[in-house]
Amino acid sequence: MEERRQMPLIGDKFPEMVVETTKGTINLPGDYKGKWFLLFSHPADFTPVCTTEFYAFQKRYGEFRELNTELIGLSVDQVFSHLKWAEWIEENMGETIEFPIIADAMGKVANKLGLIHSADSTATVRAVFMVDPEGVIRAILYYPSELGRNVDEFIRMLKGFHVAEKEKVAIPANWPNNDLIGDKVIVPPASSKEEIEQRNAAVEKGEIESYDWWLCYKKVD
Repeated sequence: MEERRQMPLIGDKFPEMVVETTKGTINLPGDYKGKWFLLFSHPADFTPVCTTEFYAFQKRYGEFRELNTELIGLSVDQVFSHLKWAEWIEENMGETIEFPIIADAMGKVANKLGLIHSADSTATVRAVFMVDPEGVIRAILYYPSELGRNVDEFIRMLKGFHVAEKEKVAIPANWPNNDLIGDKVIVPPASSKEEIEQRNAAVEKGEIESYDWWLCYKKVD
């Protein structure tokens, strides 16, 4: 394994790299310009939790594509292991893994992304990088080996990012089922006295709702 490097952070450009996958050679992030992509690492092929995750990702692959998002798997297994594992999933679980899986046997990609756990230099941690169409990392999530990921949460996050960018708003907790405002979204807080007056006027006109001038919200299509 190579010497570990500091992992990239939210807001950084995803590091440029050429990777070998079950679908051939891919240039990251260039080959995905104009699309979101979810790069998710797993500890190893032919392991129980990882198998349930890959099944779940594939089951929802159509939903990801509807959100202009591609999936990319990764572990430090070789490509033949990925292919055999995908074959096993298809034969035993009825799902064909359509997205590429990066073969990173030397750990170069994993080390570049900070995915090698200090307690086990032979396996990647369970992590997710969510990257936007401009190649910018928008979210990073880590999970322990014993806890499988919630794939539906990634779809919720992508929908939230899409709405936030289109409407210039923020997304509340548990959206679209927030305990306070349901599926409504948060209007950015005022940063001047003039904006406070504008917020209050918009509330009076029924254009937005609020608990106070710093916590305003509205319905979006």
